[in-house]
Amino acid sequence: MTERLAEITGRIENMRQLGSVVTVMRGIAATRAQQSRALISGIEAYTGAITNAIGQALNLIETKTRAAEPNQPARRGVILFCAEQGFAGAFTSRIIDAASERLKGETERPILMLIGTRGAAVAAEERLEADWKTAMANQIEATPEVARRIADEVYARVAAGEIFALDMFFAKTEEGRALSVVHMPLLPIDLQSFKTADASFPPITTLSPELLIARLTDEYIYAKLCEAAMHSFAAENDARMSAMTAARDNIDRTLGELMQREAQVRQDEVTAEIVELAAGVEAQRKR
Repeated sequence: MTERLAEITGRIENMRQLGSVVTVMRGIAATRAQQSRALISGIEAYTGAITNAIGQALNLIETKTRAAEPNQPARRGVILFCAEQGFAGAFTSRIIDAASERLKGETERPILMLIGTRGAAVAAEERLEADWKTAMANQIEATPEVARRIADEVYARVAAGEIFALDMFFAKTEEGRALSVVHMPLLPIDLQSFKTADASFPPITTLSPELLIARLTDEYIYAKLCEAAMHSFAAENDARMSAMTAARDNIDRTLGELMQREAQVRQDEVTAEIVELAAGVEAQRKR
């Protein structure tokens, strides 16, 4: 009986320690999600400014030169923004499933660019082969560098003639709404889709229109990658916060059950001692 009581007491202490860890992890995830969400509006404003600049730059060239047909070498590229760390539930699996469903009609396997250490592990478990992978940001300050690494890899593969189109899949959450997976085509860029600004006040530039548009489109791609990375960072931490909340509830429920069992075992122990004492007294009386 004593050993059983000690075992239950030890489990209660372990559960309390685990609950403290889960609470800290939930707090960190909530803080990171809130901080990253506060920066998303600034990134979107930056993307909007680049979009407007491209629209103005298009006024400097003739319309017929805007719709140049892109070269189409081999395959489509796909970027999957997955989880960097664990304890995020089915976050990565939802990204992979959404991309697989969207691209299941492709005649040739796309070039897979996988972002996130935990995502790479999940993809390997599902026997999904990544052509290139890199770590996702684990701090807000690291998201621009992640976007830069991806952009460098994309430009290198485009220059090598490996891909002709590029799609991104990333998670997005909003206040009061569940996580959703966003599919965003990134390449080729259709300049006709940019809203052309008023041509009555053309911008003053020191570059040729073609070079200006080329540099602006590079900046546009980088801005979109930053936007996707920040949305993914916020969504991953939202998913981790939800997972930790569920874990905390489970710990509290288990802890309550253990404490009830501890009380019962203590009562049984007291009862056994009373019975043993009464038996001793009875034996003494008979002697």
